[in-house]
Amino acid sequence: MPGSPNLGTLFSQRVVIGVGELAVSNQPQVTLSTYALGSCVGIAAYDPVTQAAGILHLMLPDSSISPEKAASKPAMFTDTGFPLFLRELAGLRGDPRRLKLFVAGGASVLQGIDPFRIGERNLQTVQDFVRRNGLAVCGSAVGGFVNRTVHLEVSSGQVTLKLPDGVEARASLG
Repeated sequence: MPGSPNLGTLFSQRVVIGVGELAVSNQPQVTLSTYALGSCVGIAAYDPVTQAAGILHLMLPDSSISPEKAASKPAMFTDTGFPLFLRELAGLRGDPRRLKLFVAGGASVLQGIDPFRIGERNLQTVQDFVRRNGLAVCGSAVGGFVNRTVHLEVSSGQVTLKLPDGVEARASLG
């Protein structure tokens, strides 16, 4: 019967990752989601062999501006959050050599002169970390002036990117 729920939809679970947070999972019924990535950068990661998946929602590039905050909320900063993210994925047998990444955000949401250039600086620190660690970025939606929402299905590595105007794009990390 059309519209009837199936077992997968009855037991599916959405995990929402807030600003300065991360979540990892290897449970196929889980979808990881992070909303409204403006100047923040979201990194979706997926190991297709072990189905270890995660999303990191970075807010700022460098923890030196607030070591106290970095100690209590390390996922807020690229330099403390990205290494923690990789360790959490490794705990689920996610191998950095197999990880496929999708990067979103880093926008200039102020649409004008942004003296702090947070989005641009966030993207630069993420790109530097990716390069230094030999990670594979398989897709991205960065820069510009709009916020983005990212969903990652653990069962398949399917990424869904949504824009405020309703435009939706899909990418596969599986």
